[in-house]
Amino acid sequence: MKNLIKKLLAISVFAVITTGISYAAQAPELTVPNQYPAKYTPEYLKEIKPIYEDVGKDEVFYVALDMLKDTEGNFSRNAILGNNLSHKPVKIEFRDLGQINQEYATFDAVGWKKGKKLFIYISNRHKDAPAGALAALLAHEALHQDEFNSLAEETYAWTMEAFVWDDILKIYPESDQEHPLVKRENTLKKLLEKGNYTNKYIKKAVMQNTGYKNLPSYSPGFDRL
Repeated sequence: MKNLIKKLLAISVFAVITTGISYAAQAPELTVPNQYPAKYTPEYLKEIKPIYEDVGKDEVFYVALDMLKDTEGNFSRNAILGNNLSHKPVKIEFRDLGQINQEYATFDAVGWKKGKKLFIYISNRHKDAPAGALAALLAHEALHQDEFNSLAEETYAWTMEAFVWDDILKIYPESDQEHPLVKRENTLKKLLEKGNYTNKYIKKAVMQNTGYKNLPSYSPGFDRL
């Protein structure tokens, strides 16, 4: 268990940033073999594109968000589509996070707030990650909607991510592939299972994460651990 928590502590997680910065939009990336479940045919992708295209240009995010529909992450899906504090779709992009700040070079994702607009930047190391793993990560990130963060909020977000990945594997077992992002999700899932589907061990990992040492216990909307 100690080794498992050590691995989790090495995982880079969400950072809420309040200083604005602008970047040029990137062109959509082509999918890689087996990145999508079989149901996501060209015809089906064409059908769902109008639902999701406001979040960004990368097709894999449309698939990831669509995969959240039948999981615990449907709340996060709706939040990204606009049911959030900004009342606008969250913009999602792949980025070299080290170009934003060298401290974020090893992070998996960074949240960005510019004025009233919300963004989620995913490390470009995960461009070829299974869409299901990206779905679980997005379920986490969508919970961070303001400039405030806390241990309670991170605990809730990590737990949500673990539950969503558990659901994804039941619906789309082919998502469990060899990939660094899948390793992250499987680690969270093991902590969830170890705690008998409570946040017991996830909370412990959050508390031990040095990146969170200056966070308050609570933040708006997250008033208990």
